[in-house]
Amino acid sequence: MDDAVLFHEVAASGGKAIAVATLNAEKSLNALTLPMIRLLHPQLARWAQDARIAVVVLRGAGDKAFCAGGDVRALRSALLEDDSYPNPQAQAFFTEEYALDYAIHRFPKPIVAWGAGIVMGGGLGLMAGASHRVATAATRIAMPEITIGLYPDVAGSWFLQRMPARVGLFLGLTGAPLNAHDALICNLADHVLPRDGWQAMLSALASADWSSANLAHGQVSAILERLEENNPDPLPDSPVQRNLLAVHRLMNHGDVAAVCRAIAAVDTSDDWLAAAAASLRHGSPMSAAVTWEIFRRAKHLSLAEVLRMELALSLNFCAQPEFREGVRALLVDKDRQPRWCTASLEEVDADTVARHFHSPWPEEQHPLAQLA
Repeated sequence: MDDAVLFHEVAASGGKAIAVATLNAEKSLNALTLPMIRLLHPQLARWAQDARIAVVVLRGAGDKAFCAGGDVRALRSALLEDDSYPNPQAQAFFTEEYALDYAIHRFPKPIVAWGAGIVMGGGLGLMAGASHRVATAATRIAMPEITIGLYPDVAGSWFLQRMPARVGLFLGLTGAPLNAHDALICNLADHVLPRDGWQAMLSALASADWSSANLAHGQVSAILERLEENNPDPLPDSPVQRNLLAVHRLMNHGDVAAVCRAIAAVDTSDDWLAAAAASLRHGSPMSAAVTWEIFRRAKHLSLAEVLRMELALSLNFCAQPEFREGVRALLVDKDRQPRWCTASLEEVDADTVARHFHSPWPEEQHPLAQLA
């Protein structure tokens, strides 16, 4: 599995180098696996300490996806084989994934995420923390966890809070997709470059003067801005911009049941908004209820606190039948007919929601206790 992530360096001026990490699983749309995480995280740590490395770039193999999320089919199989709590494979995957996400958020050097193509779930966890997030006309972002009985993790509790007009909560409840223009508005992308602009970006980074490490972040921004100014690809129309006021009104109906009723019943000719409403109607009511409570609890939490909360949440979701059923319906049997244990929000009680937040460990023994 050593080729699950490819690493190489491109020579730059002054003896510096641009480091490139490529998620190398094109057939699975670069779905994130534990071996990938275990290759990428220590290499990032080495590059952080290597004075030769000026900038790190993350990308996915091929032109279809940066990363289509975690390998949830493999995770479901592990849960079916071992019903212990917390499931050891689930604990290893989520603990190490979240530690990697945190390291990207806190990386001391510029990290450019080339977010072309599909960016979903765990892929967005990698991209969201990068200092410079690049989208293209081919970018399609989503966190559709409600369709598989999960919730928007990988620090989604933190970065979805930082969107206008409660759009982040709307996205968490509906799994609505975003294009490059939407990503700019939702603070998930910083630049939109040409669809075929990978080599031009890499060449521009390699030819820059990196003699002053203190100016590196600003210099990357300036390089990407120049490339963006010459982007011949027009920005797509933004469904988020078009529906911002409508989403704001839908999200202000008080409690989760009222909000979900309002979204599910929305009368609209807008295809994006109608599809979001249909996704919510078809999704897990338990996921919707917990996602709502996550946003309430996470409002003032730090990134580290969010990731510790999410690790407990993820293991508790894995211990419940909804996640296994959602993955079965969408990705295994592909009948798209999940049989949720809770058929409606009215069947979800507050105690059950609260149990999703219970930590399996004492505070000092939490696997992510070291995050500051």
